[in-house]
Amino acid sequence: MYAYLKGEITHRSPASIVLEVSGIGYQVHIPLSTFTAIQGQDRTTIYTHLIVKEDAHTLFGFATQTEKYMFVQLISVTGVGATTAQLILSSMTVDEVRASIIAEQAHVLQRVKGIGAKTAKQIILDLKSKLTKEAPDGPSLLPSPEDGVVREEALSALLSLGFNRIAVQKALNAVLRDNPGVSKVEDLIKLALKALAV
Repeated sequence: MYAYLKGEITHRSPASIVLEVSGIGYQVHIPLSTFTAIQGQDRTTIYTHLIVKEDAHTLFGFATQTEKYMFVQLISVTGVGATTAQLILSSMTVDEVRASIIAEQAHVLQRVKGIGAKTAKQIILDLKSKLTKEAPDGPSLLPSPEDGVVREEALSALLSLGFNRIAVQKALNAVLRDNPGVSKVEDLIKLALKALAV
Protein backbone atom coordinates (compact mmCIF):
# COMPACT_ATOMS: atom_id res chain seq x y z
CA MET A 1 0.00 0.00 0.00
CA TYR A 2 2.76 2.46 1.00
CA ALA A 3 5.93 2.07 -1.10
CA TYR A 4 7.85 4.75 0.79
CA LEU A 5 7.42 7.81 3.01
CA LYS A 6 9.42 11.01 2.68
CA GLY A 7 9.31 13.55 5.47
CA GLU A 8 10.70 14.98 8.69
CA ILE A 9 11.84 12.76 11.54
CA THR A 10 10.10 14.10 14.64
CA HIS A 11 11.07 11.27 16.98
CA ARG A 12 13.61 8.47 16.76
CA SER A 13 14.72 5.47 18.79
CA PRO A 14 16.74 2.41 17.78
CA ALA A 15 13.51 0.46 17.23
CA SER A 16 11.16 3.04 15.66
CA ILE A 17 10.77 6.55 14.29
CA VAL A 18 7.92 9.00 13.79
CA LEU A 19 8.01 10.45 10.29
CA GLU A 20 5.86 13.53 9.64
CA VAL A 21 4.48 13.61 6.09
CA SER A 22 2.09 16.43 5.12
CA GLY A 23 1.17 17.06 8.75
CA ILE A 24 0.58 13.39 9.61
CA GLY A 25 2.98 11.53 11.91
CA TYR A 26 3.58 7.91 10.93
CA GLN A 27 5.08 5.57 13.49
CA VAL A 28 7.46 3.28 11.62
CA HIS A 29 9.23 0.30 13.17
CA ILE A 30 12.82 0.02 11.97
CA PRO A 31 15.78 -2.36 12.30
CA LEU A 32 19.01 -1.18 13.87
CA SER A 33 20.67 -0.85 10.47
CA THR A 34 18.13 1.79 9.43
CA PHE A 35 18.55 3.64 12.73
CA THR A 36 22.28 3.82 11.97
CA ALA A 37 21.71 4.95 8.38
CA ILE A 38 19.49 7.92 9.34
CA GLN A 39 21.75 9.29 12.06
CA GLY A 40 22.23 13.05 11.64
CA GLN A 41 19.29 13.37 9.23
CA ASP A 42 16.27 15.58 9.94
CA ARG A 43 14.46 14.54 6.77
CA THR A 44 14.62 11.15 5.11
CA THR A 45 12.97 8.67 2.77
CA ILE A 46 11.95 5.38 4.33
CA TYR A 47 10.92 2.39 2.22
CA THR A 48 7.92 0.87 3.95
CA HIS A 49 6.00 -2.36 4.28
CA LEU A 50 2.56 -2.41 5.91
CA ILE A 51 1.50 -5.40 8.01
CA VAL A 52 -2.27 -5.61 8.44
CA LYS A 53 -3.81 -7.64 11.27
CA GLU A 54 -7.27 -7.62 12.82
CA ASP A 55 -6.17 -5.44 15.73
CA ALA A 56 -3.47 -3.28 14.14
CA HIS A 57 -1.92 -1.83 10.99
CA THR A 58 1.85 -1.69 11.56
CA LEU A 59 4.39 0.05 9.33
CA PHE A 60 7.92 -1.30 9.05
CA GLY A 61 10.50 0.91 7.37
CA PHE A 62 13.98 0.59 5.90
CA ALA A 63 16.74 2.91 4.73
CA THR A 64 17.27 0.90 1.53
CA GLN A 65 15.24 -1.15 -0.91
CA THR A 66 17.63 -4.04 -0.24
CA GLU A 67 16.71 -4.14 3.45
CA LYS A 68 13.02 -3.95 2.62
CA TYR A 69 13.37 -6.79 0.12
CA MET A 70 15.12 -9.00 2.69
CA PHE A 71 12.43 -8.20 5.28
CA VAL A 72 9.67 -9.19 2.85
CA GLN A 73 11.51 -12.41 2.01
CA LEU A 74 11.97 -13.28 5.69
CA ILE A 75 8.30 -12.76 6.61
CA SER A 76 7.31 -15.02 3.71
CA VAL A 77 8.89 -17.91 5.62
CA THR A 78 6.56 -20.03 7.75
CA GLY A 79 7.20 -19.28 11.42
CA VAL A 80 8.89 -15.90 10.85
CA GLY A 81 6.79 -12.89 11.84
CA ALA A 82 7.48 -9.20 11.30
CA THR A 83 9.02 -8.69 14.74
CA THR A 84 11.34 -11.66 14.26
CA ALA A 85 12.39 -10.39 10.82
CA GLN A 86 13.05 -6.95 12.33
CA LEU A 87 15.16 -8.60 15.04
CA ILE A 88 17.14 -10.59 12.45
CA LEU A 89 17.93 -7.37 10.54
CA SER A 90 18.86 -5.66 13.82
CA SER A 91 21.26 -8.48 14.71
CA MET A 92 22.80 -9.03 11.27
CA THR A 93 23.41 -7.03 8.12
CA VAL A 94 21.58 -7.95 4.91
CA ASP A 95 24.85 -9.37 3.58
CA GLU A 96 25.30 -11.53 6.68
CA VAL A 97 21.73 -12.83 6.47
CA ARG A 98 22.12 -13.62 2.78
CA ALA A 99 25.51 -15.30 3.27
CA SER A 100 24.29 -17.48 6.14
CA ILE A 101 21.28 -18.63 4.09
CA ILE A 102 23.24 -19.35 0.91
CA ALA A 103 25.96 -21.20 2.86
CA GLU A 104 23.27 -23.07 4.84
CA GLN A 105 24.73 -21.87 8.15
CA ALA A 106 21.70 -22.48 10.35
CA HIS A 107 23.81 -22.00 13.50
CA VAL A 108 24.45 -18.36 12.51
CA LEU A 109 20.72 -17.65 12.19
CA GLN A 110 20.10 -19.39 15.51
CA ARG A 111 22.14 -16.74 17.31
CA VAL A 112 19.14 -14.43 16.87
CA LYS A 113 16.63 -14.56 19.74
CA GLY A 114 13.57 -16.60 18.83
CA ILE A 115 15.23 -18.48 15.95
CA GLY A 116 15.48 -22.18 16.74
CA ALA A 117 16.94 -24.97 14.63
CA LYS A 118 13.62 -25.68 12.91
CA THR A 119 13.00 -22.04 11.94
CA ALA A 120 16.60 -21.52 10.79
CA LYS A 121 16.35 -24.58 8.52
CA GLN A 122 13.00 -23.37 7.18
CA ILE A 123 14.49 -19.96 6.32
CA ILE A 124 17.30 -21.66 4.43
CA LEU A 125 14.92 -24.06 2.67
CA ASP A 126 12.55 -21.30 1.55
CA LEU A 127 15.06 -18.60 0.62
CA LYS A 128 18.33 -20.19 -0.53
CA SER A 129 17.33 -20.63 -4.18
CA LYS A 130 15.91 -17.08 -4.40
CA LEU A 131 18.95 -15.42 -2.83
CA THR A 132 21.51 -17.52 -4.72
CA LYS A 133 20.34 -15.89 -7.96
CA GLU A 134 21.26 -12.43 -6.66
CA ALA A 135 24.67 -10.81 -6.44
CA PRO A 136 25.89 -9.83 -2.95
CA ASP A 137 25.66 -6.13 -2.22
CA GLY A 138 28.84 -5.26 -0.40
CA PRO A 139 30.78 -5.33 2.86
CA SER A 140 29.07 -5.56 6.21
CA LEU A 141 29.82 -3.28 9.12
CA LEU A 142 31.19 -4.56 12.38
CA PRO A 143 30.29 -3.08 15.72
CA SER A 144 32.62 -0.87 17.72
CA PRO A 145 30.99 0.90 21.84
CA GLU A 146 29.87 4.26 25.66
CA ASP A 147 27.93 5.65 28.94
CA GLY A 148 24.64 6.22 30.81
CA VAL A 149 22.59 7.80 28.02
CA VAL A 150 23.74 5.21 25.50
CA ARG A 151 22.98 2.40 27.96
CA GLU A 152 19.47 3.74 28.63
CA GLU A 153 18.67 4.05 24.93
CA ALA A 154 19.94 0.53 24.32
CA LEU A 155 17.89 -0.76 27.27
CA SER A 156 14.74 0.94 25.96
CA ALA A 157 15.24 -0.43 22.44
CA LEU A 158 15.82 -4.00 23.63
CA LEU A 159 12.78 -3.89 25.92
CA SER A 160 10.66 -2.67 22.98
CA LEU A 161 11.80 -5.75 21.05
CA GLY A 162 10.30 -7.95 23.77
CA PHE A 163 13.32 -8.93 25.87
CA ASN A 164 13.11 -9.40 29.64
CA ARG A 165 14.38 -6.35 31.59
CA ILE A 166 16.59 -8.32 33.99
CA ALA A 167 18.13 -10.34 31.15
CA VAL A 168 18.76 -7.13 29.16
CA GLN A 169 20.40 -5.39 32.12
CA LYS A 170 22.69 -8.38 32.71
CA ALA A 171 23.62 -8.50 29.03
CA LEU A 172 24.33 -4.75 28.89
CA ASN A 173 26.45 -4.93 32.03
CA ALA A 174 28.48 -7.81 30.58
CA VAL A 175 28.93 -6.09 27.21
CA LEU A 176 30.04 -2.80 28.79
CA ARG A 177 32.43 -4.68 31.08
CA ASP A 178 34.01 -6.56 28.17
CA ASN A 179 33.86 -3.62 25.72
CA PRO A 180 34.57 -0.48 27.77
CA GLY A 181 35.04 1.62 24.64
CA VAL A 182 31.48 1.27 23.24
CA SER A 183 30.16 4.73 22.31
CA LYS A 184 27.27 4.13 19.88
CA VAL A 185 23.79 2.92 20.80
CA GLU A 186 23.53 0.66 17.76
CA ASP A 187 26.87 -1.02 18.56
CA LEU A 188 25.87 -1.64 22.15
CA ILE A 189 22.54 -3.13 21.04
CA LYS A 190 24.22 -5.45 18.52
CA LEU A 191 26.64 -6.73 21.14
CA ALA A 192 23.82 -7.13 23.68
CA LEU A 193 21.71 -9.06 21.15
CA LYS A 194 24.59 -11.50 20.70
CA ALA A 195 24.95 -11.85 24.48
CA LEU A 196 21.21 -12.45 24.89
CA ALA A 197 21.29 -15.15 22.22
CA VAL A 198 23.91 -17.20 24.07
